[in-house]
Amino acid sequence: MNKKKLRLLYKKKRAEISSLKLDDLSIEIANQILKLPIWNLDYFHIFMGVDRLNEINTNFIISILQGRDKNIIIPKIISDEYLDHYLLADSTKLILNQWDILEPLEGIKIEPKKIQVVFVPLLAYDVYGNRVGYGKGYYDRFMFKCSSKCLKIGLSFFTPEERILSSSRDIKLNYCVTPKNIYKFN
Repeated sequence: MNKKKLRLLYKKKRAEISSLKLDDLSIEIANQILKLPIWNLDYFHIFMGVDRLNEINTNFIISILQGRDKNIIIPKIISDEYLDHYLLADSTKLILNQWDILEPLEGIKIEPKKIQVVFVPLLAYDVYGNRVGYGKGYYDRFMFKCSSKCLKIGLSFFTPEERILSSSRDIKLNYCVTPKNIYKFN
C-alpha cells in the first residue's frame, strides 16, 4: 500500500480509539519499553504526543526515563523543514505550537550526534522497519544527523504492514514497540 493510503487508514484507525483505551495502550507501550536493551544509554529523544490526533501519550515513557535519571530531549519545530532539540529539565517551560504540539520555549540545546535513542512518531510501519509519518520529513532529516549508532524506536498501537514502499531519504527503525510486542529490524 502506498504512503498516502496508509496515512488515511491509520489516522482513521487511531481516531477510533477512545481516550481511556488510548491511555491504557500507552501504558502498555511504556511497560514494553522496559524490556529493550537501552538502559545503559543516557540521551533519549522523545516526541510530545498530540491529543487531538490520538497519538501515544508519551508522558508515561517520560516518567520512566525521569525515574531512571536519563537525559530527556524534546523537539522544537524551527522552520518548515527542521527541528531543534532541547533538554527537558524541571525548569523547562512548555508551550503549545500552532499544531498543538508541546515544545520548549527555550533551554539547553542538544546536538543530534549526542542523542543515543530516538522514540519516533509514526502512523504505520512494516516488517522491515520502514515507517510512514505525516509526510513532512522532519524526523528523517533529524535522524540523518544522528550518530549511526543511535537507536530509532517507533511507537505504535498497531501491528506492522507487510511492505511499505520507501525512498532513499527514509531512515529505517531499529525497533517498533506496540502494546503487546517489540519488533526488531536489521
